[in-house]
Amino acid sequence: MHLLALGFVTGLAATVDAQVVKVMLLGDSITEITCWRPLVWEQIAAAGLAGDVDLVGTMSDLDGRCSRPSGFDPDHEGHSGWQAYDIARNNIAGWVRSARPDVVQFMLGTNDVNIGKRDVQSVLDSYTIMLDAMRDANPNVKVIIDKLIPTSWSDATIEAINSAIPGWAAAHSTAQSPVEVADCSRAAGFTNDMLQADGVHPNELGDRFIAEQVGPKLIQFISDARARVRNY
Repeated sequence: MHLLALGFVTGLAATVDAQVVKVMLLGDSITEITCWRPLVWEQIAAAGLAGDVDLVGTMSDLDGRCSRPSGFDPDHEGHSGWQAYDIARNNIAGWVRSARPDVVQFMLGTNDVNIGKRDVQSVLDSYTIMLDAMRDANPNVKVIIDKLIPTSWSDATIEAINSAIPGWAAAHSTAQSPVEVADCSRAAGFTNDMLQADGVHPNELGDRFIAEQVGPKLIQFISDARARVRNY
């Protein structure tokens, strides 16, 4: 192929790729082994955006009890048992450098509290390290941070993290790289009957609650990112 033609084809492919909004769903087992991700995909498809979205991540598993909608993209970055502390310091930089997501949504901190016995400031510091890595990979990244779903025993540290998240988000949000909060907390209506018997993971009701809180914010950010790349 002539070099000029080859350059045209390469440029065209890059333009097409640029119009796909890459979304990373990041978290622990509440992201990996529960069923809210396909429910959010249904919302994305209903909004007419499925063809514009590439869910990205090094994981692609889905629990067998979950529905799998037509065209569902299973890629994600949920890791059962992992803590925000370790992800922030050991993993996130590599993940986002490789995937370069336009949108990142994450819920992390439950394992920091229950396993790591970490305090509120430790979790917030981990959030900041993660956000810095996301912006190093993509200065325009749009971020959704979820308030944590409650445990059945209403852990005081988890509740304190949730109380601190809006202030953290406001302090770190910028016009170029906005940070918004999806409220999945008890205060927003998440109840114990939305939890599995272990008192930690969402059941079907909980999955639907998370999807209802996360989905509309993701759709808005996807729409914004799509408009940006198409006007580039």
